[in-house]
Amino acid sequence: MKIKKILISPQEFKESLTGLEVASAIQEGIRKVDSKIITNLVPVADGGDGTLQTMVDVTGGKIINETVRDPLGRNIKSVWGKLGDDSSAVIEMAKASGLALLEESEKSATLTSTYGTGQLFKSALDQGINNFIVGIGGSATNDGGAGFVSALGARLYDENGQDVEANGINLNSIRNIDMSNFDSRVKNISVRVACDVTNPLCGNEGASAIFGPQKGATPEEVNILDKNLLHWASIIKDQLGKDILNVPGAGAAGGLGAGLMAFTDAELSIGANIVLDSLNYDDHLKDVDLVIVGEGSTDKSTQFNKSPVAVAMRAKKFGIPVICLSGSISEGYDESRNLGISSFFSIVSGPTELKYAIENAHELIVKSTEEIIRSLLL
Repeated sequence: MKIKKILISPQEFKESLTGLEVASAIQEGIRKVDSKIITNLVPVADGGDGTLQTMVDVTGGKIINETVRDPLGRNIKSVWGKLGDDSSAVIEMAKASGLALLEESEKSATLTSTYGTGQLFKSALDQGINNFIVGIGGSATNDGGAGFVSALGARLYDENGQDVEANGINLNSIRNIDMSNFDSRVKNISVRVACDVTNPLCGNEGASAIFGPQKGATPEEVNILDKNLLHWASIIKDQLGKDILNVPGAGAAGGLGAGLMAFTDAELSIGANIVLDSLNYDDHLKDVDLVIVGEGSTDKSTQFNKSPVAVAMRAKKFGIPVICLSGSISEGYDESRNLGISSFFSIVSGPTELKYAIENAHELIVKSTEEIIRSLLL
């Protein structure tokens, strides 16, 4: 096989290397074989962990530090990503309202709030951002985005005109949404939400029933939370004229998907495609002979909207072969073959402890890439 140019587009290897670090290791392996091969490093992500860092790296942006409230209202240090164009931002709700921020005993779908995510959003607005990409995976919340909109100036009142604290258990008390102090800049922005689930807001497949238990909700609380989200949707429809109850994806992140659609006119899309579109990825495929993708673990789930497949499907349109190099390969990995991935390789060649693979990922990637390229150039 004659190779002149390779596009290198892995995502992060979780708990080990960022997408850019993985791409750099692959590039190093290629250069050990043939330094004349042109390499273009365009790491990618799927809207989940690593999306913020990857997009900042690729666009030459920067990480912005901010103090916000965690899911239970405590001040924490958080971040958002300002992209290289200075007008776009990546916000990961998990950095402010994520389940990983809580101890097991603190998980509470009834008491947690998305207020901190709203604070990150406001921080970006204050820096002139008008194009938002929001990743909403890993949430600890079930408040329908009520906390988020409160951070942007919306006031939530009960039947006596008293403020309602925005969390899952209090949604049923809300009788009025006062938008008079809601941040007016929201009218002039674009919001794309990286969302890979299609769950509606309520019901057996809704936010509370499907995701509530992992956030600490008991069966009784799941029923209460579901009714509360139904009430919240009704208030939004009556007062804002937005019907978000049965929109696919409204149930994502405890209903934050619904809140973003209702209050920011957000568009919900598959995360990997949002990232690729933002990077003008198809332009990078021109005159490429081979694409190398990768992830920490490739298995049956890879075929479902993960970045290796999203890249492969685009490369397939150009007739470009795609190789997947991963930390590990598990059962069902080959179900992605028909979606454009030509072959799969693991960076480990025998029984290996996970700790060793994580700590030595760079060297393992370099060596594996070197062997792959040597075999292709025979």
